[in-house]
Amino acid sequence: MRAIIVCTSVSHGNTRKVAEVMAPVLGARIAEPEQLDPAELDSYDLVGFGSGIFLGQFHSQLRDFVRSLPPARRRSAFVFATSGFADAGFQRFSRPMVALLEQQGFEVADTFSCRAFDTYLPFKPVGGIRKGRPNAVDLDSARIFAEGLRDRIAAAS
Repeated sequence: MRAIIVCTSVSHGNTRKVAEVMAPVLGARIAEPEQLDPAELDSYDLVGFGSGIFLGQFHSQLRDFVRSLPPARRRSAFVFATSGFADAGFQRFSRPMVALLEQQGFEVADTFSCRAFDTYLPFKPVGGIRKGRPNAVDLDSARIFAEGLRDRIAAAS
């Protein structure tokens, strides 16, 4: 299985830490959107898309990259995020990214998110929230997620 992780990690490196735990499990390379030719993704069996969450959305750089992909029938994808808040409830922040990827021809296999250090206003004056996150437990959860994803994709092949 050929895999790649497209990762935008701009504030504290939280999302990159998660990507670095998932990559060896999936045998994936990690790249930032500006390092890739969009057509290159068609050669991968599995593509991960991850970023921190900003005002309830994935980073605009990652969203713009996905929008720039020429529509095509593609293979499997997964979405992951780091955020000061959980991806839960009626307005899950992963849903719009999943829908965007499906519009671009991906079959989204699963999503993952974990808490992370967040210094967005109004949290910045108090030093931020979720200090020390992602922690060892979060990173272990990311590894377990990647193992399960790898096994499901391999079984489906």
